[in-house]
Amino acid sequence: MKKSNLTWIVGAIATLVIILAPVIYFLPKGDKRSDDPWQNLPLHPVHTAHAAILEDRGPFETGQDVTKACLECHENSASEMMATAHWTWESEPYDIEGHDEPVTIGKKNQINNFCIGVQGNWSSCTSCHAGYGWDSADFDFDNEENVDCLVCHDTTGTYVKSTAGNPAEGVDLMDVAKNVGIPGRENCGGCHFKGGGGNAVKHGDLDETLYFPPDRVDVHMGEHDFLCTDCHRTEAHLVSGRSISVSLDSKNQIACTDCHTEELHEDERINVHLASVACQTCHIPSAATRDATKMYWDWSTAGNDDIEESTHEYLKIKGSFVYEDDFVPEYRWYNGTADRYILGDVMNPEEVTSINLPLGDINDETAKIFPFKVHRGKQPYDTVYNYFLQPKTVGEGGFWTEFDWDLALRLGSEITGMEYSGEYGFANTEMFWPTTHMVTSADQALTCGYCHGEDESRMDWEALGYYGDPIDWGGRFSAKR
Repeated sequence: MKKSNLTWIVGAIATLVIILAPVIYFLPKGDKRSDDPWQNLPLHPVHTAHAAILEDRGPFETGQDVTKACLECHENSASEMMATAHWTWESEPYDIEGHDEPVTIGKKNQINNFCIGVQGNWSSCTSCHAGYGWDSADFDFDNEENVDCLVCHDTTGTYVKSTAGNPAEGVDLMDVAKNVGIPGRENCGGCHFKGGGGNAVKHGDLDETLYFPPDRVDVHMGEHDFLCTDCHRTEAHLVSGRSISVSLDSKNQIACTDCHTEELHEDERINVHLASVACQTCHIPSAATRDATKMYWDWSTAGNDDIEESTHEYLKIKGSFVYEDDFVPEYRWYNGTADRYILGDVMNPEEVTSINLPLGDINDETAKIFPFKVHRGKQPYDTVYNYFLQPKTVGEGGFWTEFDWDLALRLGSEITGMEYSGEYGFANTEMFWPTTHMVTSADQALTCGYCHGEDESRMDWEALGYYGDPIDWGGRFSAKR
């Protein structure tokens, strides 16, 4: 057989597999969910070897060169990706009480109590953006060639992103492109395990131990070798699941009951709890079980040369920290939605401001008691206008360069379009992070005595709206006040 004919046949087969793989991945398994959770998992697509397909396409000098090659076969992939929050870092507009115009929520334009905000700090913050070249407010979100295919599809472990999301110097783009595959834990974790500036910093239930976790750390990823996409199912590049820090609705959520039935416990007393208690509350008894996570961040001490630097206690550029490992979550009613502090909202500096307060209470039939990591912080605000400020931290004039709060806040206010009085202070905030990963095996789940009985309970029953421990006053646990 002639080499040209063989090449054509290989190419035709590869193209057919590329077309069919997504179809196979999302083949419906029937309208009714099976009682067997294994039958409810998505099928993984058939892997397509790309080495022969890309043999004559290089060399690739930039990430955009790779994307152009990808789009020759995957014509719709970039446009699909560009419709997701992984690309926009911004939600659809919401109508919010107290605001005359609809407001969008997302990393792109809102503050947090970690690194505070992206605006003005693009080149550093966007190193985890699924695109190339976002180094200013003028980034072209409509250019398909700016989409980074490799960050989610690299299988070599050698692909590293740098400032503004561009590939780090020295990455062999051709080798990475030839070895793309379905996203694995390493792809998702490369950004999500390092949120907030480093491993384990932000979430408390997402860190590098989940690359290859022991069974007792995470039963799904450990014992059963799950991929992230087994739960965060993906269609047309839209990954299911969302964070309450960057959304205000309950769309696109995932749940344990996507695979498990609600009546899966043999003991009916446990099943009764499910009306009021999230699965995670019992099955994630603690978080940050291996790697310590940041629980407190005080920006007011940053810039002090008299404090000795220590990674988990103090850095001159960032201030003071408190880290904890194996911590017990805090429990709140949660209906899947949250309130949100919007940049420019007036706050009370004498009170703790909740950046993303979980919504729901004891009378909300859609809410359940849910475990959270609560990250507390102290961050700059304008003492005249009484709202939080977005400082410029990176680059010329940034706090990490000049260690001048007034300058950093003035530059940040110019970028965000906010008024700055020239007077600033630091106020207390809190952010809530649902604890949903690091699910233990059934034999490690909480038993009755952790929440009920004579010993100290991890539940603050009165704060949750009960008169006390439901057992003491004879009410069913599922019965709300």
